[in-house]
Amino acid sequence: QLQLAESGGGLVQPGGSLRLSCAASGHTLGEYAIGWSRQAPGKNREGVACISADGSDTYLRSSVNGRFRIDRDAAKNTVYLQMNKLEPAEAAVYHCAASSTIGNGCMLGVEWYDAWGPGNQVTVSS
Repeated sequence: QLQLAESGGGLVQPGGSLRLSCAASGHTLGEYAIGWSRQAPGKNREGVACISADGSDTYLRSSVNGRFRIDRDAAKNTVYLQMNKLEPAEAAVYHCAASSTIGNGCMLGVEWYDAWGPGNQVTVSS
């Protein structure tokens, strides 16, 4: 059974950077499209970035385009989310998730994903 675990979160000042990791066990991540989403207190979970199973396609939420990057390392069975120029409003619990139903490409919508990591807190504050 595929299990995901996020790491790399923490406290960062506004304008700072963090790199989140999503490590997999039980299955090869290359079989799945992977998405990153975030959920702030009192708000709905929203998709932030996704990458296709073969790594050829990525998609970013418009508000993070140009600041965030998603990539994957097949050898490490890990997907990364590089986040630059973080803003206080982006403080949230960040989750990675895998989709067994998306074919080619990837989708931002959280409804597409069926295996979730527990999440990792990102705090953006001075």
